[in-house]
Amino acid sequence: MLECALLENINLTGQFLIAMPSMTDPYFSKTLTFICTHNQDGAMGVVINRPIELNVASLFKQMKLEIQAPPYRTSTFLGNPLHFGGPVQQERGFILHTPHLEYNSTLLVNNSIALTTSKDILEAAANHDAPEKMLIALGYAGWTAGQLEDEMGKNAWLSLETQQINELHALIFDAPNNDKFDLAMGMMGLNLANLSDVAGHA
Repeated sequence: MLECALLENINLTGQFLIAMPSMTDPYFSKTLTFICTHNQDGAMGVVINRPIELNVASLFKQMKLEIQAPPYRTSTFLGNPLHFGGPVQQERGFILHTPHLEYNSTLLVNNSIALTTSKDILEAAANHDAPEKMLIALGYAGWTAGQLEDEMGKNAWLSLETQQINELHALIFDAPNNDKFDLAMGMMGLNLANLSDVAGHA
């Protein structure tokens, strides 16, 4: 009963969810998700380690956005992959970024990370006024009231909290996508092989 009460009161806003080996949902297996909001109404986050085949250049082309000369970090920025952010509203963009300007629809998750869902941030990027770091995802992960707490209670996820800007930036923006999951596990002093072994003998 005490564990259930504690889970009811957790707030994972600004933390990371690491999918446990027991997570068999193909949308979330071996994913690392950054939680943007978590309250009594539910939770919303963005998967940050699952790139898709489209890149920023293809997105700009679809949106008929032209990069204004001189190019905004053209070779790197335009070549960055878009990410699968989650199974909800995959036709919409959800941009995690370092705090910069106020856009039409921006949520400040913490002092280091913001989430913007309005087109004006991409228009700003095309005109050399983008945040220093950005991760562009299509779709998001959503949980109804009590759903995430229930999944946490069933050990579907591990939560990782860090206040270190360099660690936040590494996990969301800087580390190669293939390394983010293991990096997060390492920050907790764990590795997937050990967890898989334990799960296999449960």
